[in-house]
Amino acid sequence: MALKLDIVPVTPFQQNCSIVFDDETKQGAVVDPGGDLDLIRGRIAAHGLKIEKILVTHGHLDHASGVADLAAELGVPIEGPQREEQFWIDLIPESARKYGLPPGKSFVPDRWLEQGDTVEAAGRVFDVVHCPGHTPGHVVFVDRAAKLAFVGDVLFQGSIGRTDFPRGNHEQLLKSIRQRLFPLGDDIAFVPGHGPMSTFGRERRTNPYVSDLAIESLGEDGESL
Repeated sequence: MALKLDIVPVTPFQQNCSIVFDDETKQGAVVDPGGDLDLIRGRIAAHGLKIEKILVTHGHLDHASGVADLAAELGVPIEGPQREEQFWIDLIPESARKYGLPPGKSFVPDRWLEQGDTVEAAGRVFDVVHCPGHTPGHVVFVDRAAKLAFVGDVLFQGSIGRTDFPRGNHEQLLKSIRQRLFPLGDDIAFVPGHGPMSTFGRERRTNPYVSDLAIESLGEDGESL
């Protein structure tokens, strides 16, 4: 199957909403439609896609504000994140007012996801990896066959997610990356929530927060999640 990816930066935060699809069947999914739904709709139409479901990595405004409206419009289910993320999903309307953005809606996913679950979309099977730290219920979607992951705000090229928001945990985030993402393989490319793509291998070698060298300077990774 010919897996295709269209990354659509949305909202003033330039969050990487992803449209992933099979170029032959035109079946697809939208990952983290945080806003600018007209732009997302246009890209879906341009590719001639039938969207099957919406996948959500976590509940922050820029990743999830457009989820409820897009799901209702397309008549598709919402899968993810992990249930601890209801805390942030419920805050979407308040967060929209705080940042002066268009009204967002809270929602309850059709399916909460847990570590070890799988999600089927675009003719693919995605492994679900629970990666708390940036937020408590953050999940990552990994297509092992395509060597592609959607990591939300867990990991970036040369950086990691913020942990100064409510229920963030820096130590937990480092463990999520080191113990649950990096072991998946250096050759896994990932789409971060913001900025350019990278690979787990590149970040394991060079990221100043979670590289092998950085962790060695701090001591061992510690207890498992």
